[in-house]
Amino acid sequence: MNTSLRHRVLIIDDTLSIHEDIRKILRAQRTSDQALEDLESELFETTTKHQAPLQVDTESATQGAEGLLKLEQAAASNQPFALAIVDMRMPPGWDGIQTIQRLWEKDPTLQVVLCTAYSDYTWEEIVSKLAHPENLLILKKPFDNIELLQIVHALTRRWELARAAA
Repeated sequence: MNTSLRHRVLIIDDTLSIHEDIRKILRAQRTSDQALEDLESELFETTTKHQAPLQVDTESATQGAEGLLKLEQAAASNQPFALAIVDMRMPPGWDGIQTIQRLWEKDPTLQVVLCTAYSDYTWEEIVSKLAHPENLLILKKPFDNIELLQIVHALTRRWELARAAA
């Protein structure tokens, strides 16, 4: 498996500051991982490198329809997204559930994190509305940086393994 693969992450949220917060979290992780590896190499006089830090490229959309268009363009250029981070509430357009439904119509293998500060739907309602709940994870806002990093690591790796198996 190619552990240095750069995964593509699509952020769909109507609040632009959320896009930048997610990017900062993902960039900070790469910087801190490299700094720790450098310190470890210096202290223990080794040149052994551990697993490469998460490598992601992000793209942004402020509404579900815009996100769907970006997903279609990515597929057409053979650069699919591994993961979409989708806000639940994005007035005046589609909500998170409607957005995910349309994303999965185009790419049922897409891993999705649904971010919400409110319980607009019960889990049962979400499962009944979405065709691939096994590719969904719900993250409550405000979220912790470590939670987001762990989720992005796990779901992009899951997407990569599913593609390799196919």
